[in-house]
Amino acid sequence: MSEIKHPEHLQHKKTVTEKWMLYQEGYGKQTLIAVLVLVILVGSYFGYKYLVQEPKEKQATEAMFRAEDYYRMDSVQLALYGDNVNAGFIKIISKYPGTRAASLAFFYGGSCYLKLGDYNNAVKYLKDFNTPALQVQAKAYGLLGDAYSELNKKEEAVAAYKKAGTTFDKDDIISPEYLFRAGFLYESMGRNKEAVEMYQLVKDKYPASQRGFDIDRYLARLGAVK
Repeated sequence: MSEIKHPEHLQHKKTVTEKWMLYQEGYGKQTLIAVLVLVILVGSYFGYKYLVQEPKEKQATEAMFRAEDYYRMDSVQLALYGDNVNAGFIKIISKYPGTRAASLAFFYGGSCYLKLGDYNNAVKYLKDFNTPALQVQAKAYGLLGDAYSELNKKEEAVAAYKKAGTTFDKDDIISPEYLFRAGFLYESMGRNKEAVEMYQLVKDKYPASQRGFDIDRYLARLGAVK
């Protein structure tokens, strides 16, 4: 019996079909692997969020209540280090890293150390504080400026005061106060031009503020107004 020969175009079609099937088989495996990886990643994210992070946030927030109470009562040592039952800000930072409460504890911790006269630790904690709440961030910069000023680090202090005065410039209490402190510090450094700039900023932007009422006196002694 003679061998049956297929037309060349049918042989070509078969070859292309086989290649396509092999490609689909390999591509399908890759797709399945990609989907499995995505499922694992999404599952891990939600597992971490609901089983680890959220309970941790809740515990940290609960711990903050008592520490904040001590802070409001001006019981600085207890606010910082806690009592026999409740954690203070320092332990909250180490025990609940990455939580919103721990982030806020850096602000409170720096403020407490400033009150205790431990200015190096005040700088340490306030430098590490960061928040999208601009009014709170402005206050933190101001406290950092106070700590640097007490350490006689005038360049760092004036830089912090300027940040405090401009981070949330809608605040007509915090902003003029720290701009004034920047000016006063510049003046103590003999940098009268920069001092006048700070004082003038208070005069122009916050004339109705407490500092704005008597800012002309400081400008006058530097010869900026008569």
